[in-house]
Amino acid sequence: MLTEEDIRLFRDGTHASLYGKFGCQLRPGGGAQFAVWAPHANAVSVIGEWNSWHPGADALHARGDGSGVWEGSAAIAPGQAYKYRVTSGADGRSVDKADPFAFYAEVPPAQASRAWALDYEWGDATWMKERAAHNALNAPMSIYEVHLGSWRRGEDHRMLGYREIAPQLAQYAMQLGFTHVELMPVTEHPFYGSWGYQTTGYFAPSARYGTPQDFMYLVDVLHRAGLGVILDWVPSHFPGDPHGLARFDGTALYEHEDPRQGFHPEWNSHIFNYGRHEVRSFLLSSALWWLERYHLDGLRVDGVASMLYLDYARKHGEWIPNKFGGHENLEAVHFLRELNTLAYQKHPETQSIAEESTAWPQVSRPVYGGGLGFGMKWNMGWMHDTLRYLKDDPIHRRHHHGELTFSLVYAFTENFVLALSHDEVVHGKGSLYSRMPGDAWQKFANLRLLYGYMWTHPGKKLLFMGCEFAQVAEWGHEQALEWEHAARPAPTGVQRWITDLNRAYRAERALHERDFSASGFEWIDHSDAHASVLAFLRKGAGGAVVAVVCNFTPVVRHNYRVGVPVGGAWQELLNSDSEIYGGSGQGNLGRVEASDTHSHGRPFSIELVLPPLGVLVLKPEGR
Repeated sequence: MLTEEDIRLFRDGTHASLYGKFGCQLRPGGGAQFAVWAPHANAVSVIGEWNSWHPGADALHARGDGSGVWEGSAAIAPGQAYKYRVTSGADGRSVDKADPFAFYAEVPPAQASRAWALDYEWGDATWMKERAAHNALNAPMSIYEVHLGSWRRGEDHRMLGYREIAPQLAQYAMQLGFTHVELMPVTEHPFYGSWGYQTTGYFAPSARYGTPQDFMYLVDVLHRAGLGVILDWVPSHFPGDPHGLARFDGTALYEHEDPRQGFHPEWNSHIFNYGRHEVRSFLLSSALWWLERYHLDGLRVDGVASMLYLDYARKHGEWIPNKFGGHENLEAVHFLRELNTLAYQKHPETQSIAEESTAWPQVSRPVYGGGLGFGMKWNMGWMHDTLRYLKDDPIHRRHHHGELTFSLVYAFTENFVLALSHDEVVHGKGSLYSRMPGDAWQKFANLRLLYGYMWTHPGKKLLFMGCEFAQVAEWGHEQALEWEHAARPAPTGVQRWITDLNRAYRAERALHERDFSASGFEWIDHSDAHASVLAFLRKGAGGAVVAVVCNFTPVVRHNYRVGVPVGGAWQELLNSDSEIYGGSGQGNLGRVEASDTHSHGRPFSIELVLPPLGVLVLKPEGR
């Protein structure tokens, strides 16, 4: 039952556990208690399978405290479908709405909510006890991004359920050495083609793949395999489907009335009114729900840039300035800071990650210092610059050397995640493999080079499914990945390269411990544009160090001298041109001896064979 304190917190915008009060709360003795927010409604009733969808059978009653909350009970049984029949006080029209707080829904295209209990016996106690170390900023984080409906398919292209996917995904991601799996939104959504980014059920995992317990099982299995789980969460906009949140009580309740504030022209969807306290309570409760009830290790918050700017995707005259005349959405800034503060207070062992594509300052800096409070932020600049550079024929790369080096100018201004996500392999962009120049051999070599540069560059890593085996076709959500292609020698070589990169990234403290600190990176030489070569050091605590040399041309470079900080033997940890990855086998036979010849301002140096379109990673033996 809702208490006066619940209502006060709800109306203050600070209630972060509304899921235990609103919606359909099943009672131990049978039936359920209902509560729904519809302040401009004239009447609200619960309709469903038990009362033959009759609007007069189970009417709700408005609380007398001016909160706009309607309450009541009904003899609903677990699993039965229901909706709210909401009659607007504005025009007298009645609309059937799904429950904004539903824990489960009918399988789309059906639209009703289902009464559901969330009992489940978790088996991930060890992971939950130890996950703070796995999710820490100084831990290795290599994320495999997955769209559940198209990762694999069953016979006749049937989508697999959460329980079918769980063991396969856990084994595959673990074998490739990833530390985390990121799920594109599984929050319930009416249009499959939105990939989950047009959410109607902010508390319900999509019924397309099974029940809430089935989704818990998926998370449980991934955790027991030692994999963290991150969920894409979308508080930036929601669709206008009649059964959803849009004009819930006949008015713009969750959104703004003025389309210049409440409608998103780019995504044809509605924008949350972050200045309305009850809306903030709703969204805060949704975020905490996934972290608490489903044991998730983090939220990747979608579309943060669209939340921060009032003029996002709008022309002059299509937006309303804030009270100071600026284009910053002050209410959204307040909400994001509140969200991150609360999430880290209640679950400090998890992470909040922003998809933010602008130069908004201090996105991943603490709220108390003026930041937005996220733990990390996607590095969209690195992604755009690197892919633009690599699509060029190698003969022209010398003229664009700065596109590679520029990312290190700002690499430590935020806690960056280097993301090659689903957005880079859709909408006519082609696959990563298809965007590489040259013949088939060079395409594979360029792709291995890209991944080697990415895994050694400061920042955590994210790779979209299929990219790990050089899928040829652009990703499509209606079919599975090209698993037959993945079994061929060259794609298998790329898979093995990803596996070994992940192994080294996790094993070598120098490659992950200081991903977010300038003390973890040092240029050896960033100026050899003529040869299109980069050389740098990655450094960890206790003197841990590795040297990385990238050759962005198909020319084998012999006797290439690189300055290093210590003498003695240097082990060749990784070579992307090794024959086991599908390369030509050029390299340094596993080790080189440093001489006391000064180079690049260092007392020692090593002479290397730089493989064509290749990456070398070396470390001092015994360190």
